[in-house]
Amino acid sequence: MIKPYLYIEKSPGKGRGVYTSQRIPAGTRIETSPVLVLSYDDTEKVDKTFLHNYIFLWGKKETKSCVALGFCSVYNHAYEPNCEYEMDFKEETMSIITRRAIKKGEELFINYNGDVEDDSPVWFDVKKAKKKV
Repeated sequence: MIKPYLYIEKSPGKGRGVYTSQRIPAGTRIETSPVLVLSYDDTEKVDKTFLHNYIFLWGKKETKSCVALGFCSVYNHAYEPNCEYEMDFKEETMSIITRRAIKKGEELFINYNGDVEDDSPVWFDVKKAKKKV
């Protein structure tokens, strides 16, 4: 379920992003969406396509991936995100939870590394760094 105050809009320099039309308190579960789980073989195939940018590693050993329905695959990345995501492998769902109070009109971010404190470079930052060399 996606809260009715969430919407998608262009995000400067990032394509689309998820925003809110109202203030959201810290610790609010703003979305719980089903996921489509992809096998290891399907993950290998999808990794070679544009969809690579929209899938999440899945499972305790991260040998699979998933396509999150709802807005989950549209949240942009930040190393200090205002939201975090939670995966329920049994129920095959993904939830987005606010880490702090969110202002009306603010864009919502998650850390693509999975751990909100993990600041290791994500794939597109690695690509940018290689281009600069």
